[in-house]
Amino acid sequence: MIKVNNLSYSFPQKDLYNKISFTLEEGQHCAFIGTSGSGKSTLVDMIMDTERYMFDGDLDIDPSCRIGYVSQFSQLDKTEDTTVFEYIGEEFIRLQNEIAFICTEMETSRDMDPLLEKYQEALDAFDAIGGDDFESNIDKKLNLANLIKQKDLKISELSGGEFKLVQVIKEMLNSPDLMIMDEPDVFLDFENLNSLKKLINSHKKIILVITHNRYLLNHCFDKIIHLENMELQEFDGRYVDYNLSLLQTKIELQELALADNEEIERNEKLIIKLRDWATEIDDSSIGSSLKARMKIQERLEARRIKAPFVDIKQPEIRLVTNNEIEETVAVKVNDYSVAFDEILLENVTFEIKSTDKVALIGPNGTGKTTILREIFKNNNEYIDINDDVEMAYLSQDQGEILTESNTIVKEFFDAGFKTLTEIITYLSEYGYDEEGIEQKIESLSGGEKNILQLAKISASKANMLLLDEPTSHLDTYSQLALEEAIEKYKGGILMISHDYYSIINCMDYVLIIEDKTIRKMSMRKFRKMIYANHFNKDYLLIEQKKKIVETKIALALKNTDFEGARVLSEELEEIIKSI
Repeated sequence: MIKVNNLSYSFPQKDLYNKISFTLEEGQHCAFIGTSGSGKSTLVDMIMDTERYMFDGDLDIDPSCRIGYVSQFSQLDKTEDTTVFEYIGEEFIRLQNEIAFICTEMETSRDMDPLLEKYQEALDAFDAIGGDDFESNIDKKLNLANLIKQKDLKISELSGGEFKLVQVIKEMLNSPDLMIMDEPDVFLDFENLNSLKKLINSHKKIILVITHNRYLLNHCFDKIIHLENMELQEFDGRYVDYNLSLLQTKIELQELALADNEEIERNEKLIIKLRDWATEIDDSSIGSSLKARMKIQERLEARRIKAPFVDIKQPEIRLVTNNEIEETVAVKVNDYSVAFDEILLENVTFEIKSTDKVALIGPNGTGKTTILREIFKNNNEYIDINDDVEMAYLSQDQGEILTESNTIVKEFFDAGFKTLTEIITYLSEYGYDEEGIEQKIESLSGGEKNILQLAKISASKANMLLLDEPTSHLDTYSQLALEEAIEKYKGGILMISHDYYSIINCMDYVLIIEDKTIRKMSMRKFRKMIYANHFNKDYLLIEQKKKIVETKIALALKNTDFEGARVLSEELEEIIKSI
């Protein structure tokens, strides 16, 4: 259906692809992964509108291929007056009306040929989307996504997560040959994430999904495309098997690379010694030996192990505070209520201590972001903030914290950095080189913008962090770096999240929104709730074991204990067999 061969493409300030190749074939469910900013969304744009781009290589798409698309940035229109059924069935209703209109015209027209042609075209289009069964197909998909009760609601009455699922259903029911989704899981709550998984798995045609969501990656795909360091790797199989293969390759290549480096280092010492002798002794044989050694060094450098999928960029996220305070009540909320068209939260009371790490969870649209913003603004009479607390805020609306028209370097001058050298040194830990910081923020990917928000938060050295979906848009490697930074952070954190792993790995307890109020929940009860209502307990426990072993492997590689890493990789392989 789609074939990419030796494709190369560059932006003015950045090379994206170097002779990448892959194919998408009938029925495949493909996950498209890679670090933030590696060019995944751009490649999707190229597939959807090839004529807009000047590139080297071939991008061949079957001329009959119909493409459906769900964007990562689609926003719910609160003024939308159509119902969910009308929104999903827009194309079906349009074709139905067109066919009825043509039939009416046929009753009085003397020139039937053009009308018959139009009628046949409309009928073919109607059949292509399964027109005869369209209404029952809508019901089936809404049932699958647990949204059948919303069928007659106005689009404007949906939560953001519900609207995302409705968009997915709409595109699927238009029967595209290729369904492309760009981070469809962002901001979905636990229930809606499960619904998205069911929708993906129910689709019978080709799906290409850009995602960093570990749960979807493990449950929905039989093909992986990994874009990294301008190169692409194609893998037919599950994500867990691909990840294991990647790790085993890393163990092997790092051992070979170490041997390479040792040989290069030995040879370099010989070259230095021969140079010293050549300056002291007039002997042509020494010069000949030196030239021979230098040629050997060139060959060693040329063959040095190159492993683009092993050398994955992981940012060094550090969350630090200069004003660590002893354990005390940092935030106190008492009898707080909020309402828009309807009451979201009513008579809410809770408190957070200065060293607590707390997850705020609840279904989409229940007021989580609203109360987080109110705490940050610190001007609500029902919210009391300790005088020693200094807050920093990460927003899911990235333009709220970052000035999109700024370059990265200007953003950090505005944040209080004094010199360019200081900015370059600081941002190099977050994956930006001297040229990269001249980019405008508006040109960055969603993940890159979140990394910048985290860099600004860290530079503020605040002792209380308010994080609204911090893992959204982040690639898997950045998610793990953030989890590590949160674990090491010495201040308090209130974090809105639907990322199960980040919550159980980093948080002390949960504040859950239910029935317009907020109650405290222990991690033990949170796990039980998740097992009962959302995710399979055995799977999640296996994932935890898997992460522990992967962490041990990373430590073994850091200590160049390759034998230990190999033994652990065999243990990991056995764990993966049980998933």
